[in-house]
Amino acid sequence: MLYDRVLRPLLFSLPAEKAHNLTMAQLKALQGHALGRALLRNWAGPISPQPVQAMGLTFAHPVGLAAGLDKNAEAVRGFFALGFSHVEVGTLTPRPQPGNPLPRLFRLPSDQAIINRMGFNNHGAESAAARLAERDPAWGIVGGNVGKNKDTPNDRAEEDYIRAMQALAGKVDYYTVNISSPNTPGLRDLQHEAALKTLLDSVATENKRTQPIPLAVKMAPDLTKDEVQNMARIAATCGFQGIIATNTTIDRGGLRTSAEAVTAMGAGGLSGRPLAQRSTRVIEWVREAVGDHLAVIGVGGVFTAQDVLDKRNAGADLVQVYTGFVYQGPGMVGQLQTAWKND
Repeated sequence: MLYDRVLRPLLFSLPAEKAHNLTMAQLKALQGHALGRALLRNWAGPISPQPVQAMGLTFAHPVGLAAGLDKNAEAVRGFFALGFSHVEVGTLTPRPQPGNPLPRLFRLPSDQAIINRMGFNNHGAESAAARLAERDPAWGIVGGNVGKNKDTPNDRAEEDYIRAMQALAGKVDYYTVNISSPNTPGLRDLQHEAALKTLLDSVATENKRTQPIPLAVKMAPDLTKDEVQNMARIAATCGFQGIIATNTTIDRGGLRTSAEAVTAMGAGGLSGRPLAQRSTRVIEWVREAVGDHLAVIGVGGVFTAQDVLDKRNAGADLVQVYTGFVYQGPGMVGQLQTAWKND
């Protein structure tokens, strides 16, 4: 494979964020003309139709791109050309912000993992909305992952989520409320019961005020079973349609990478293979709590056909990938989609 032999070694020879920016630049360039899109489709390999109903939407197949890779909705068409059924953009905040200081993105190759403390770096929801206005809905489903600005206190967080939603109104097919990133100070406090219900009620009310679209909430993997299930039940009560399980973890247990190297990388959320079992367990807890009343999107450690099947068997309706895509490359979407179909 070209990616395994040439592209990945080249990209991995660069600092992680520089490699990410280079990849995004290439995708933006290729998506702009028919020949470039054909090249991307060729890299992805065959994708067969496999419609899935979730959150009241029809997805072409179960495999999507998680938020965080296309933060500013700059390469949406390119990612659809690579075979994804849906692309979740963001996290988008109402005001642009630079995120945390560099360096803030690190690879752990021996663990097939990534640590990031990006900090919701993005150009703002309005900027993304302007680009999304040009998309054709036939490309696939786009989710808008929204968050609060770093300097917005939690008691005013709902204002930021609502402003970001208002900017994206009519441009995305569903909203994801991100309250689970470990890289915005205090953000995970919004997962606590009283704050969570206030926020989700406000978001649902705003969503109903305009043309309503499905709502999902993204939860952390570092929660107890009771906390996960309470969150899921509150989301259902507030009128949400989906749970995304899960965001990155702050746990560093069981890594092959040396403790000294991990410590040197510093704080941040860990994604990739070490998260696989943890996120699958959260899917099981959510499904147990809400039954069929909410869709569940499984994220975390999806690399192989077995990872997909594990998440489906735990109760996921869809899966999303990010770190696996970084390590496996464009051919993984068709492989994962085929596994779901053929099992």
